[in-house]
Amino acid sequence: MAADMRLPTFQKSASLSVSALDRKDLVVPGDVITLDTGFMRGHGTYVDDDKLTASVAGEVQRVDKLICVRPLKTRFNGEVGDVVVGRITEVQQKRWKVETNSRLDSVLLLSSVNLPGGELRRRSAEDELTMREYLQEGDLISAEVQSVFADGALSMHTRSLKYGKLGQGVLVQLSPSLIKRQKTHFHNLPCGASMILGNNGYVWLYPTPEHLDEEAGGFYTSLEVGT
Repeated sequence: MAADMRLPTFQKSASLSVSALDRKDLVVPGDVITLDTGFMRGHGTYVDDDKLTASVAGEVQRVDKLICVRPLKTRFNGEVGDVVVGRITEVQQKRWKVETNSRLDSVLLLSSVNLPGGELRRRSAEDELTMREYLQEGDLISAEVQSVFADGALSMHTRSLKYGKLGQGVLVQLSPSLIKRQKTHFHNLPCGASMILGNNGYVWLYPTPEHLDEEAGGFYTSLEVGT
């Protein structure tokens, strides 16, 4: 009876290019990101003996020759156009202070909101006296980042019917690094729920309304108990 025997043979390991060995996507502090000298140092990195090294734990991001590390856990660093969900913390003169999971409180100016009914006009002293009727401490809002101040604080606006005061729903807090910028941050789920994915890590879940009140001026609030 013949037996088929196979002797072990030495297998060559797959050869990897220097660039493949040099490439890392997730790093911890002290990890060498690259040995290449033709790079630009970005946030979360430093140079040690001509080696680009990570100073924080996170994901390596490359844009042309610029290399930076995006921390896995960090405060929200807003950019113009970001969609955020925030909570009113203080009513001040002609503006509201908003907590948006960033280093500094954000600002929502009275001139940057739609008045109830969507009326477009200059804000008067009477509007300033009735600011608490629009938004008060503890209210949740959705807004868009309009500009970024030199110190990193954000200025927001709700001059769109899709933004404004939030009504019935649940707030879920995540790390901002888990929310990616995309074309739309408003989603209707097939289960009858909708959500707003805030770039700042705040996610708002609420029942999908049967009809949207286009005259709400961005301050649509439903306090009815969902069925």
